Amino acid sequence: MEIRFPADAPDYRDFNLTLEFPALVDGERVPCAISVEALEDHFGAESNDTEGWRRAFDAGRAHIEAVAREHLLISNGTPVLLKSGHFPPGNLAGA
Repeated sequence: MEIRFPADAPDYRDFNLTLEFPALVDGERVPCAISVEALEDHFGAESNDTEGWRRAFDAGRAHIEAVAREHLLISNGTPVLLKSGHFPPGNLAGA
């Protein structure tokens, strides 16, 4: 299974408080998302607005995409929603 992540900016989804970002799984676009709670808990989001969440996503993008990749492999390429529990407790990205 080939998994790539385009450099597209994530989109904020207010209906479920996530940032959505795409993956390409064997050439097919698959939506992935991370909760704003995970961005606040593990990636240092310091403000409760979309710009703060996007900055945190950008800073932790490599780690977020690595975890998303693991879950895409486990789920055979189905959409992924990453929550705070998908990341080790108290472990800030880049720390």
